[in-house]
Amino acid sequence: LAMEFPSEDIFLMTASPVIKAVTNFKQVSKTLEEFDVEEQPSSLLEKRYPNIKVIHSGVKQLKSDEHKIFTEDGKEYMYEKLCLCAGAKPKLIFEGNPYVLGIRDTDSAQAFQKKLAQAERIVVVGNGGIALELVYEIQGCEVIWAIKDKAIGNTFFDAGAAEFLIPKLTAEKRETPIECKRTKYTMEGSEEKERPTAASDKLGSALGPDWHEGLHLKGTKEFSHKVHIEILCEVKKIHLQQEFIQLQRTSLTFPKDEKNVEPDEVLWPVYVELTNGKIYGCNFIVSATGVVPNVEPFLDGNNFAVGEDGGLKVDKHMHTSLPDIYAAGDICTAAWEPSPVWHQMRLWTQARQMGWYAAKCMAADTLRESIDLDFSFELFAHVTKFFNYKVVVLGKYNAQGLGLDHELMLRCTKGQEYVKVVMQNGRMMGAVLIGETDLEETFENLILNQMDLSAYGEDLLNPDIDIEDYFD
Repeated sequence: LAMEFPSEDIFLMTASPVIKAVTNFKQVSKTLEEFDVEEQPSSLLEKRYPNIKVIHSGVKQLKSDEHKIFTEDGKEYMYEKLCLCAGAKPKLIFEGNPYVLGIRDTDSAQAFQKKLAQAERIVVVGNGGIALELVYEIQGCEVIWAIKDKAIGNTFFDAGAAEFLIPKLTAEKRETPIECKRTKYTMEGSEEKERPTAASDKLGSALGPDWHEGLHLKGTKEFSHKVHIEILCEVKKIHLQQEFIQLQRTSLTFPKDEKNVEPDEVLWPVYVELTNGKIYGCNFIVSATGVVPNVEPFLDGNNFAVGEDGGLKVDKHMHTSLPDIYAAGDICTAAWEPSPVWHQMRLWTQARQMGWYAAKCMAADTLRESIDLDFSFELFAHVTKFFNYKVVVLGKYNAQGLGLDHELMLRCTKGQEYVKVVMQNGRMMGAVLIGETDLEETFENLILNQMDLSAYGEDLLNPDIDIEDYFD
């Protein structure tokens, strides 16, 4: 916006003293991009663009009919156009329990690290990217990992990919991680005032893709990795120590050789009862169960159309249902008819694309120009790292919404690579690539141009055939 309208005032309202900046941006292919997310003092942004003013205050209320925003510090601001990018907040399994930590941002990751230093056993609940990374990075602490699916990492891949990754969970720790590139800025004096624990409802900003690097994730025990996975279950109840003693029920020790029948003699601060009937004691519980759009401050008195997932519905120009109000990132729900190989997922890559595109739309509307849907919404594409493997997911990589009418093709080299493609009527609809496969650009093109590949059959994944040469 600052570049499109150099003479207009642009206000950025943020409750946090730092802003997240995208650095080391690399366009890997047409739709795949890699970048780091770095916290920077907001003064850097103001220096770079003199027409931007950063206002450090949370929003108390929005009066859309008056085009006004009221901030926590008692001020009010008029706007011509407004874009809501307030993100999402962690979906906690139980609100207000001091033994349940939600992880979604750098502040909560630090609180977690402090607690972990004294922990002997924790329970991790959730099966997305953060839970995966967390379980992998924790050393010297027993981890009971409760997932509602059959296999780990369900948000990103299927049981086959999970099987490929599992040996990494039990292996002794590998090479030391590369130095963390993220620097953290704090406000002067904020270190002395310890944040009260109740501050977990204060919104930090979401974690970047390499958030765990540079955090010292080590518990009190001397062994490296101890993870036990409880599948197909959720947390039924959480009992504090006193309640648990009164219940006179038995909790289980950490399973030896995957058998957990032994009753636990240790008294733990908190106990987790799972829906499969098992009870484990632990020092605390990490709730990594996804996010809910952070719409609270904006709904009151405004008639927004809200999606099933709780986000503000936006059309293909990132417009909400209210005049002059746009939304982008985790807070919004894409309500346009999507491309057959794109879907919304609350990830950094999409937040960046939506923010950029929303600014283009706001500019086009102001100048009364027309604008086409941005190319990044043609194909779902995300690149990340799990367990130190490069992971690329493209299109309907888990056959999302394809019904039963699809087939999967796989190629797997233990410890090295895992390649899966989702085919429908001879056309490639999605792919998961783990390891250095070098297939991402070829597959991206094949999904985008929907070429009929029936003639190639199984040879599509034949490692002896250089598939790239075919489709360059």
